[in-house]
Amino acid sequence: MPANTDPTPPGAVLFTCNFNRVRSPMAEALFKLMLGTGVFVDSCGLMHGRADDDEPADAVQADPLVRVVMAEIGYDLFHHRAKTFDELEDSSFDLVISLTPESQDRATELARGRAADIEYWPTADPTLTEGSREARLAAYREVRNSLARRIAERFGGAEPSPIDLAPRDAL
Repeated sequence: MPANTDPTPPGAVLFTCNFNRVRSPMAEALFKLMLGTGVFVDSCGLMHGRADDDEPADAVQADPLVRVVMAEIGYDLFHHRAKTFDELEDSSFDLVISLTPESQDRATELARGRAADIEYWPTADPTLTEGSREARLAAYREVRNSLARRIAERFGGAEPSPIDLAPRDAL
């Protein structure tokens, strides 16, 4: 997708995926890291995923491997709590970016009758990767880097790309 040529950035952006534990919180964090806080950005999922053994069911955090690969570039997702479309505090978004086909359907419903643009960015699910911890981390890093490139192409921004900030052995 070519860089956004609209000189007016959206006032509020929502990233969506299935469980709000992997792709959408990663995209939200990357957006904030790369573009700052001038645009309101949030993320959500279709439903609550399964809680990890060490967390209460009503406080599902970001996937542990997401937290690792985001920490590599200086972003702490420890306080992220997964939420659904129904749990959004505000649904007035100018742009909704769906990262999964399932969340695309719900994003379209959310935007119906509103002046919101919808974009679909098909994004691989790194949780499906099997193998060693390093192989799995490599899949998460690929998703992180792909989302960072997509955000940079779509929104530009003065901040250096997280890809440039990542430790060389993390890429």
